[in-house]
Amino acid sequence: MQTEATNTLSESFNNFYNNFIDQLPGIGIGVLIIILGLLLGAWIGNFAKRRISQQTQDPLMSRFLGKAIRITLFIIAVMLALKAAGLGSIATGILTAAGASAVVLGFAFKDIGENFIAGIILAFNRPFNIDDTVEIGENFGKVKALEFRYTKLKTFDGKDVYIPNSDVLTTPVTNYTEDGFFRWTFIIGIAYEDNIDEAKRVVMKALKNEPNVIEDKEHENFVIEDELATSTVNLKVFFWVDTKDFRRMALITKGSVVRNVKEALEDNGFYMPADIQEIKLYGATKDSPFRFEQATTSSKTEETK
Repeated sequence: MQTEATNTLSESFNNFYNNFIDQLPGIGIGVLIIILGLLLGAWIGNFAKRRISQQTQDPLMSRFLGKAIRITLFIIAVMLALKAAGLGSIATGILTAAGASAVVLGFAFKDIGENFIAGIILAFNRPFNIDDTVEIGENFGKVKALEFRYTKLKTFDGKDVYIPNSDVLTTPVTNYTEDGFFRWTFIIGIAYEDNIDEAKRVVMKALKNEPNVIEDKEHENFVIEDELATSTVNLKVFFWVDTKDFRRMALITKGSVVRNVKEALEDNGFYMPADIQEIKLYGATKDSPFRFEQATTSSKTEETK
C-alpha cells in the first residue's frame, strides 16, 4: 500500500517535471515578452509624451496620456506572455473575472473610478496648466501635476495638496494666471477739505510711474470716490498687474503702489487723517467719569497771578 502511494507520488512529480520542462521555452518566451512589453511601453509612452507635448504645448495632457499608453501596453504584454507560456486559460480566466467583477468593483471602488474618469476628462479639457496659480475650493496654489486619481497643488506656504480629480471637475476653479492679468484694489482716505480731483490726478500719476503696473486698452487703471467716511473721503484705486509670477511679484507691485501713492499725496500737501471719534456727554457734568484737571489747574494759576 505504501509502495503504491510512493509510486503515485513519484509519477505525479515526474509528470509535473516533464510538463514544466516542456513549457519552459514558452515560459521563457513569456518572460521575454513581459520585459519587451515594459521596455516598448516605456519607449512608446515617452515618445507619445514628447510628440503630444510638441503638438499641443500641454505638459499635463502629454504626461497623462504617456502614462496611460505605458500601462495599457504592459497589460497587453502580460496577456500575450500568459498565452505564450501555455497559460492561455489563466489569461482568459483573468479577463472573464475582470468582466464579471467589474460591476462589483465599480460599487466597491466608485470613488477611484470617478477620479480616474475625471482625470481622463481633465487631460483633454481642463481650466489650468502646469504652474498656473489656481483656487480650487479652499485650496490656493500652483498646479504641479495631474495624475490618474488626483491633481497636485503647491500652496504658497509650502504645502502639497492632493485634490481628487472628481472634486476638481465639479468644483468651481479660479485661474489667476490664464491670461496673465489681475486687478488689485485698495482704499486711501483724504481730508474733507482736500481737492478730490487733484488727489485723483496725483494717484493716477503715481500709478503711471510704477513700471510693473499694466495699462492698455483692455486693462484700464482708475480712481473713484468710494465713501464719505467719518473723518475722510475714501478713494478706491484700481490697477492691473502681471500674474505670471503670481503672488510674489503681484504682491510686491501692490506694496510699491500703496507706498508710492501715499508718498505722492503727502508730497502734494494732502492730509490723510486718522479716524476721529466724537464723544458726547449727556446729563450733569458731575455724573461724568471724565474730569478736566488741566483746565482747572490753569484757572488757579491765573487767579494766583
